Amino acid sequence: MRPAMIVLFLAVAWYATAAAHAAPSPLQGWRVAGEAEMRFLGFKVYQIRLWRPTAEDAETGRFALELEYARSFRGADIVKRTLAEMRGQGFDDKARLARCGAALSRILPDVKPGDRLIGIAVPGVEARFHTPDRLLGRVADPAFVDAFFAIWLSERTSAPHVRRQLLAARP
Repeated sequence: MRPAMIVLFLAVAWYATAAAHAAPSPLQGWRVAGEAEMRFLGFKVYQIRLWRPTAEDAETGRFALELEYARSFRGADIVKRTLAEMRGQGFDDKARLARCGAALSRILPDVKPGDRLIGIAVPGVEARFHTPDRLLGRVADPAFVDAFFAIWLSERTSAPHVRRQLLAARP
């Protein structure tokens, strides 16, 4: 066998093994319940989708928001904007904000166009942050869960058009 063929064979075998062991999507079996586009000064920032679990799993209260970015952002800037939006929702416990900000700083990566970040709400327990294929981290603070997802879903959101579109198909 030629060296090039051996390398190709090993590469295909490695890829097949890696694909077989890749983490399943955290949204596998869930459905899109709403979708909106976030714009700032006319520029698209991200596409956002509200996901709900299947009917048999719906009673858990879990849901997810998936953001597909149209622009590049540093993770630190995402964290800064997130904390500002949470304060705007009335989440103003400075010590708790500092802890949550530190946790988010460890979790949220820099993003580029096409990158997707997924936040899964487990009400009363935690928020889980994922890419489509891996867990980035968790924030185990029920008040944080409420404040974080309120950025988009609260009646007091700074983007009511996004909230309306996300919740438009809600049963």
